[in-house]
Amino acid sequence: MEKQLSNPPPGHGKAEDVGISRDVDLGQVLDFEIDPGQEKKVLRKLDIVLIPLMGICYMMQYMDKLALSQATLFGLREDLNLVGSQYSWASAVFYFGYFAWSWPSSYLMVRLPLAKYISLSVLVWGGVLMCHAAAKNFGGIMAARFFLGVGEASVAPGFSLIIGMFYKREEQPSRQAAWFFGNCVSNLIGGVVAYGIGNIEIHTITSWQLLFLFLGAITAAIGFFVLVLLPDTPLKTIFLTKPERTIAHQRILKSKAGVNETGVFRWDQAWLALRDPQTWFLFLYTFAVNLCNGGLTSFSAIIIQGFGFSPLRSLLMQMPLGAAQIVFLLITSTVATFVPRTRVAMMVLNTSSSMIGMIMVWQLDENNQRGRLTGLALGATFAANIPLALSLITSNVAGFTKRSVTSALLFVAYCVGNIVGPQCFLESEEPHYDTGMAVSVAGLALGVFFLLCLLVYYIWENRRRDARYGRPEDLSEVQAIAEGLSNKTDLEITSFRYVL
Repeated sequence: MEKQLSNPPPGHGKAEDVGISRDVDLGQVLDFEIDPGQEKKVLRKLDIVLIPLMGICYMMQYMDKLALSQATLFGLREDLNLVGSQYSWASAVFYFGYFAWSWPSSYLMVRLPLAKYISLSVLVWGGVLMCHAAAKNFGGIMAARFFLGVGEASVAPGFSLIIGMFYKREEQPSRQAAWFFGNCVSNLIGGVVAYGIGNIEIHTITSWQLLFLFLGAITAAIGFFVLVLLPDTPLKTIFLTKPERTIAHQRILKSKAGVNETGVFRWDQAWLALRDPQTWFLFLYTFAVNLCNGGLTSFSAIIIQGFGFSPLRSLLMQMPLGAAQIVFLLITSTVATFVPRTRVAMMVLNTSSSMIGMIMVWQLDENNQRGRLTGLALGATFAANIPLALSLITSNVAGFTKRSVTSALLFVAYCVGNIVGPQCFLESEEPHYDTGMAVSVAGLALGVFFLLCLLVYYIWENRRRDARYGRPEDLSEVQAIAEGLSNKTDLEITSFRYVL
């Protein structure tokens, strides 16, 4: 325990007196009484505005990514003269853009007003998506996909930071799952939207061009709502009254969830993120499972068509993938929220279910249409782990810069997995893709292994800290809150214990 905390100051000590973050008055935090009824009202307002806003935005993000796969059924490959592995690269280059911008984005999210930066990113990605309709060849679609990745790179990490800024640790799994629900909805209705566009008779542009224009225009419109409604900090939340903003701010401080300091990028915390074992277990897990995700996102429509469905019907047959994700998301996020120490276990369940599903697609008889479609639906359920993984970061990574860098690394791994995965789906093996299926199953198996390694590390580290520093329950309120407000990292706060 830090020496200055051994004799905690009374009442109204300043931040620097107890080693906590600048601009935080420890005495004010301790003295501020939050009425439970008022806190519930504030929490309800946050849920009503923030969660649907982020959920709709994320729904469009996944629908926009899925659009390239759907466009292949409308003749995109033929119109752009894509041959050989060019479609795979057109799919993968999105993740090169995402990857290239992940590190600059993690820096800018700390240095700039967070919500404004996210809003600008949404507007850019909507505009770039509409530019897809202007592509005339391989080079054109490659450029559009790259800059789409740049536009989307900040959204999911930024939303994760927003959740950590407004919600207590115990509230985070359900809220991360709530905005991620948009991803599942896009899987459920994305095929229907594309099916409807495919049935529009228009002769001036092709169906795939209309698809990109339609989705891009909606995304850009949502960007303006994000700009107006998404707050940079609790104290700048326009849909809360001034007293409610204070409650939103103070309840996070009193929950010992830490201080979210924007404007200062802490290079020491960035270094600690790179030294942290949990960072690399999460990184390796994310890379491994996204070998499968890259293939499903880019080739699901083609795989389903290979089951014997017509091109337009193949779009509708993507709906079971979204339905399966919703079921697993609701079950696992509910269990993780209300049953302690189950977050990693639920992630193992989702990943194992996906592995079984991909084995079904790969190994079942070619004529077993229903069985293989069921397997493909199960194969998509590992995506329900994304909110659980993000909740581990917001709950188990202390220090705003360290949290931002860890989140960025997670999405770097996401990009690399999605770049490598589609390259294993060889055109010569269409529509069965034996090599891609083998790599997907292996990646999911490795994902389970790295999750188990993470669980063992959390248990070991918590026990080590208990033995060395004593149980955190033994700290006084002043000591515990001061540590929570220090903007130190989880590796530096001796009372910090990891959520399992």
